[in-house]
Amino acid sequence: MNGMLSVLKKKWVKWSLIAGISVVLFFAIIYISVFLGVFGKLPSIEDLGSIKQAEATQVLDKDGKLIGKYYIYDRQPLEFQEFPKHLIDALVATEDVRFYEHDGIDNVSLMRVFIKNIIFQDKSAGGGSTITLQLAKNLFGRKNYAMFSMLINKFKESIIAKRIENIYSKEDILTLYLNTVPFPDNTYGIESASRKFFNKPASKLTHSEASTLVGTLKATTYYNPRLHLERSQSRRNVVFQQMLKYGYISQDSVALLTSQELVLNYKSFNHDVGLAPYFRAQVKKELAVILDSIKKPDGSAYDLYRDGLIVHTTLDSTMQALAEASMKEHLTDLQRVHEKSYGKSAPWITNKTIVQSAIKNLPQYKSYQKAGLTETQILDSLSVKRKAELFNWTGDTIQNLSTIDSLKHYLKFLNTGMLAIAPKTGAIQAYIGGIDFRFFKYDHVSQSERQVGSTFKPFVYTAAIENGMKPCKYFSLQAVTYTNFDNWTPTNSGGEEEDPHLNYNLEMALSHSVNTIAVKVLNEVGIEHVIEQAEKLGINKELPIQPSLALGVAEINLKELTGAYASYVNASKSVKPYAITKIIDKNGHTIAVFEPQVMEQQAYSDYTRQVMLKIMQSTVNSGTATRLRTAYNLKNDIAGKTGTTQNNKDGWFVGITPNLVTVTWVGNDNHSIGFKSTNIGQGANSALPIFGKFYQKMNTDSHFDSITKSHFESVSQDVINDLECEPEKRDGFLKRLFGSKQKKKKFKADK
Repeated sequence: MNGMLSVLKKKWVKWSLIAGISVVLFFAIIYISVFLGVFGKLPSIEDLGSIKQAEATQVLDKDGKLIGKYYIYDRQPLEFQEFPKHLIDALVATEDVRFYEHDGIDNVSLMRVFIKNIIFQDKSAGGGSTITLQLAKNLFGRKNYAMFSMLINKFKESIIAKRIENIYSKEDILTLYLNTVPFPDNTYGIESASRKFFNKPASKLTHSEASTLVGTLKATTYYNPRLHLERSQSRRNVVFQQMLKYGYISQDSVALLTSQELVLNYKSFNHDVGLAPYFRAQVKKELAVILDSIKKPDGSAYDLYRDGLIVHTTLDSTMQALAEASMKEHLTDLQRVHEKSYGKSAPWITNKTIVQSAIKNLPQYKSYQKAGLTETQILDSLSVKRKAELFNWTGDTIQNLSTIDSLKHYLKFLNTGMLAIAPKTGAIQAYIGGIDFRFFKYDHVSQSERQVGSTFKPFVYTAAIENGMKPCKYFSLQAVTYTNFDNWTPTNSGGEEEDPHLNYNLEMALSHSVNTIAVKVLNEVGIEHVIEQAEKLGINKELPIQPSLALGVAEINLKELTGAYASYVNASKSVKPYAITKIIDKNGHTIAVFEPQVMEQQAYSDYTRQVMLKIMQSTVNSGTATRLRTAYNLKNDIAGKTGTTQNNKDGWFVGITPNLVTVTWVGNDNHSIGFKSTNIGQGANSALPIFGKFYQKMNTDSHFDSITKSHFESVSQDVINDLECEPEKRDGFLKRLFGSKQKKKKFKADK
């Protein structure tokens, strides 16, 4: 006893003891302060018992297939029963082998870490963190305090972990953990990670796939399999060894699994990439409006990014993939031809007016201008070069370019819009708003209005037939000058002088898209009747009261155009294309349902519909769209209409089949830049091939038999009789002898 007292009297022993007690007191004070909420309120038992986590809103196609998500954290929760056993085994063996034995804090593991890590400096001992501690961190995060942040956060997590263990079973803890743990690429929860990296639900993960994802938890960026495949595979093999070490797997299984190459099936749900990005962006806009009018049972508003809604849409993801592939195939070739046709005289390079106008429309230019910079200063700023990623059909590149260089690069690109709908409901089946959403955010389906060219002509002819004009009425190809419209003289495509004594019936005139006759038909039926007919078809745009309306100078939205054309295979009733069918909350309750919007009244008679459908079939069989039969060898029942606008600025094609109506547009976003020639820019060359390739692909897939093998309705005998006439006839001798070569007349323009 005296010896002990003498030791204690030694100065170094006394100070060591004081230091040790001080450290213990310091830790105790910090711990008690944390427990009492000095550093922020800790979640209570009640709070932990009703954990609410932000859940991604899921967007599903018509068959329930996941096509996209809206989220702050990419998370999709699962029940414990949906986790494969080998996933749980891999997790426990790698992250917390004593998980089933401890109460949230693994004291044995902490002691091992202290001895190996602190005393022997052995970094392989790990951090001693349990799954429950990690869960506490995942659920409530960490805060940055002025001093001792790590210590305070660790104490917080240990207290929360203890409380979690008191109220949740081990299965519940594993469920919460796997639904919240962060994986690579800003992905939260095993279900989202499984779908992103392997394009399958977590319940279908193989041993190799499950172990790969578990392996990434050690360092989500370092072991990201998308970025570092070999490194991730090596880490996967470590997980296998851990499973072997703790008896979850046999040596033979390890040998077999280790020999397997890691294969990803990566599918990003990033808003800018993946399937149907323009469609998903449009659905998000519509949801924002819809959710403003719907409240939760407690009266609060729904949060698109946090509330785990399930949005069912009309999209056919298989059809969408074929449409996107068809578009990319054609636009890749067309862009090359387009650039080659201009050569060194490309307007996006040599035309100073176009380039300077585009520069002045740049947001950066307007911002600098607003800040008071001079023209010279603005152009100098926009000429500074920096590394930028550029879109190219042959593969994206990173180049050292200025803003002006980049603008010239993008000015050259043709863009596109494509919409395919079920004509009887308006359900959107495929939707392409542009060539690449990453670089071209403008949506040419929902936002754009372009001149529709000759695709407007069927509405003129529909009005004419509906108002009593017979299909076998003949009109001369001869050009006419309309004196009350600045002596405007419409001519036909190609610029060659037409035979003034040749006459076409309506079928021949429309199927060959004859401009001179379209204007004459408009003049005879009356422009007021044509505008009324367009309104009945759901075209709400104010249309110009002038003869050029017949040639499609009106700028119309692609959605409206598609809905109007649906009437020809939907009992003469137009439809409004729609995308969302229903919305379900995370508890499985339906909170909104949307029905098709079909016009109640027929826009025209059955007789008119049957006549027009036969005429537009002739467009495909013998008119401007015959390459569908010759170049693409399509045997389907197809009606259609090509369209090209003045100076080859816009190319259109409308494809009508009994159960699908498709409209495609191709052009440059800059209205000053058109195709070099009609041969390249006409709708039959610029827009039709997308449809042709699209149907070629669908014809090889039995999934689409209900579309590709469908047939048009049988027409009445009256229609057959009224179409029974020669497509063309020449004027008689006397008319040829005394007829005028060039006529002038006034156009009936009063409405």
